[in-house]
Amino acid sequence: MQRVFITGIGLVTPLGLGKDNVWTKLKAGVSAVGPITRFDVSDYPTRIAAEVTAFDPSDFMKKKEAKRTDRFVQFALAAAELAIQDSQLDAKQVDTERASVYISSGIGGLETLAEQHEILLTKGPAKISPFLVPMMIGNMAAGQVAIRYGFTGAANNIVSACASGGQAIGEALRSLQRGDADVILAGGTEASVNPIAVAGFCALRALSTRNDDPQTASRPFDLERDGFVIGEGAAVLVLETEAHLVRRGGTAYAELVGYGATNDASHVTAPHPEAKGATRAMQLALADAGLEPSEIDYINAHGTSTDMNDRLETLAIRNVFQAEAERLVVNSTKSMIGHLLGAAGAVELAVSALSIREGYVHPTINLKTKDPNCDLDYVANQGRAMPIRAALSNSLGFGGHNCTLAIRRA
Repeated sequence: MQRVFITGIGLVTPLGLGKDNVWTKLKAGVSAVGPITRFDVSDYPTRIAAEVTAFDPSDFMKKKEAKRTDRFVQFALAAAELAIQDSQLDAKQVDTERASVYISSGIGGLETLAEQHEILLTKGPAKISPFLVPMMIGNMAAGQVAIRYGFTGAANNIVSACASGGQAIGEALRSLQRGDADVILAGGTEASVNPIAVAGFCALRALSTRNDDPQTASRPFDLERDGFVIGEGAAVLVLETEAHLVRRGGTAYAELVGYGATNDASHVTAPHPEAKGATRAMQLALADAGLEPSEIDYINAHGTSTDMNDRLETLAIRNVFQAEAERLVVNSTKSMIGHLLGAAGAVELAVSALSIREGYVHPTINLKTKDPNCDLDYVANQGRAMPIRAALSNSLGFGGHNCTLAIRRA
């Protein structure tokens, strides 16, 4: 079975573009949350989000192409280009039949759908764009990236809500291990800071309403948390087999060694009350990686800043690690960039790889009063230098989806 390595990281996030820029701000504990600027939110109970503001699609594609692609696809194309540049992979030298794309989106082109629906209501069906369907469908991020680089292996979109990006990477791992491909661009993308998506999450009462102090609104594991902050962005990773990496003389951030996926089969939005699915996902990832709990130093938690998620993810970690949980270091990237939905797992695995490479764990910001039911070491408010042998990254989604990825020092 082939070994698999992370060799390139491309990030489009509310903190900015590019891994170095984003990583510097994460280490410094910078919040990207602010007032929503993309549409009028005066009638919304939640008026804050983590928007991608430093993004111009014309930096990555022609203006004509940008007009024919939804924002979530634009993010994916940008992240893929940044990842390839970072890996120093010459895409023209790749065997394109052995190169695949696994880029997921939990929601897809909802913004395009909403805009075109308004046109249908006000102007009639004759005015609907012929690009509505190819802009809207969730697989188009993977499809467009594959077209750009001519990669003719599989091009897949695994849709599992907020576990989508993590599962895309996990399924890419399986494909590489089987020998189906040499190189895969894998990750997640989401652009859901739009009127209908925000209204939907408001109706669920899932979002923080800390509108007057947005930078403290995302507060995972804090007693006064009141919901998550919606974000947007993308992460694409270059994954390569060891043989391909050695052949081209590349370098790696970390080795991708384990993947566990489960379903709670319990509730459409709430985690299992005993955290059984999340527990088993971590156990499966550890077994797949051949790692013992004692070998894991760090967990990048799903850590949404909602009552049930934070409490039950903590329970799941304790279920798996038992006495080892006392020495574990856990953090939440969402405390700074909000919840990127289908892109979250990919961004957070990228952050975990950067943490392993540098030996540094970024802080969980806004953790002022720890919830008694959240009693682990969450690296509150101040980052920490530490050697990391191996790490887990958790992603949990509506529908009961659970995904854990395991990486170790390359």
